[in-house]
Amino acid sequence: MERKEAATKHRAFDLSLKAKPDNAGHFSGYASVWDVVDSYREKVAPGAFVASLAETAAKGRTLPILWQHRTDEPIGQWDVLKEDQHGLYGEGTLWLDEAPYARLAKRGMGAGAITGLSVGYYVKDSSFDETTRIRTLKQVDLVEASIVTTPANDEARVDTVKAKLAAGETITEREFERLLKDRGFSRSDAAAIADGGFKAWAAGAGQPHQATNAGLGDLAKALAGFSLPKL
Repeated sequence: MERKEAATKHRAFDLSLKAKPDNAGHFSGYASVWDVVDSYREKVAPGAFVASLAETAAKGRTLPILWQHRTDEPIGQWDVLKEDQHGLYGEGTLWLDEAPYARLAKRGMGAGAITGLSVGYYVKDSSFDETTRIRTLKQVDLVEASIVTTPANDEARVDTVKAKLAAGETITEREFERLLKDRGFSRSDAAAIADGGFKAWAAGAGQPHQATNAGLGDLAKALAGFSLPKL
């Protein structure tokens, strides 16, 4: 049965460049490679992007290249995104004249110092192997692809935090703060709540209703509906 997860997810890759950005900002490479298990024990199956790419093309749209997943910092567009036998192949153009970060990306990619790509997507269909404990992404809605300075950026680690909670493992205060931001808190509110309430929350084994600090009221409400992704 088809299932679409509500939250946008980020998946980080090493951007395998076939052609470094030229003077006009054109570059090409692979944004994803098939059947490679990442640190989250997930892999992408061939065909996962086909329906999403077709729908985007039918609407006459192109997907943006963002800088570090910042929706207010588009630095280019993907001119070509298609699947082949190796993975998801892309050809992009950086907006060198209009976007300052595009020039930074070009310089870093050319020098081999910026090699990360992180895609934003919704999971529509996946499967989980109980024996290998590996999740296979079978169909996703691709919404953007960002150039990132390091592939394993903090925002992409939110799923790892949730996996730790599911396994009963201890999380750090910083991971707790990222979880709050994932639940919709602003950066400043998440930092303040994590600083003042992390110990109380952790002492309650991650159960918000056990916290007695009145300042955690909003936290309890926000996490009351928290549930881990179904595998």
